[in-house]
Amino acid sequence: MMKWLVMLLLLVGAASAAEWIEVFHDPCSNDWKQNWFLEGNKAWVTNGADGMTYSAGPVLKENASHAVLWTKQSFEGDLKIEYDYTRIDTNMAAGVNILYIEATGLGTEEWPTDIFQSSGKRREPWMKYYFLYMHSLHISYASDGRYVSARRYPAKDTTTFNKATQFEPKYADLDLFQPGETWHITAVKDGDLLRFTGEHNGRTHAFEWNLTQFPEVTEGRIGLRHMWTRCSRYKNIRIFTRK
Repeated sequence: MMKWLVMLLLLVGAASAAEWIEVFHDPCSNDWKQNWFLEGNKAWVTNGADGMTYSAGPVLKENASHAVLWTKQSFEGDLKIEYDYTRIDTNMAAGVNILYIEATGLGTEEWPTDIFQSSGKRREPWMKYYFLYMHSLHISYASDGRYVSARRYPAKDTTTFNKATQFEPKYADLDLFQPGETWHITAVKDGDLLRFTGEHNGRTHAFEWNLTQFPEVTEGRIGLRHMWTRCSRYKNIRIFTRK
């Protein structure tokens, strides 16, 4: 009996370990252009032993100073995304960092499904070019408003964006992601659930949304958005899909 119980536990453990398979890994110490393309004429990216330092443009409240870094690779289905994140900028009123998950265009002639084909239209990466003309999940964190929230694009127009795209709940009054702190970020899109977790100094902060509030997002690229003046360092970015 004990032998069979041990075998069962081993099988359960093996199944759990095999649940995700790594399909993307960027240690962030090599040339970023191997794995990413950048939208934002005023943004810059550098690599070093400590990771990938990525900055939006320098002018607060200027749309041309936003930036988005996209994976060259596209993904589909359930995903798990992990990375180490360090906030470098110190302006606590400078907008948010956004993680885009499985982003595609609208599938029209003007906005093709492959967002790389329309990238030239976003050299000045105004937010409206994303939330009006893409299908994507969106997680905001390290924000000036001390919140973590999730959205599903597109919105019908700019006036309805805030309410019409937001998943409930919105997590507010948070004291997380302070300048100089390194956090281990995990985002999981798993069936009908979207989870976002931050780990720092032995403490874990977890957030969750039910994806059935909006139509399903099934495939696309992963993006790292920095609003004007935001600067952060990333290391060991890994993406997993279901085996």
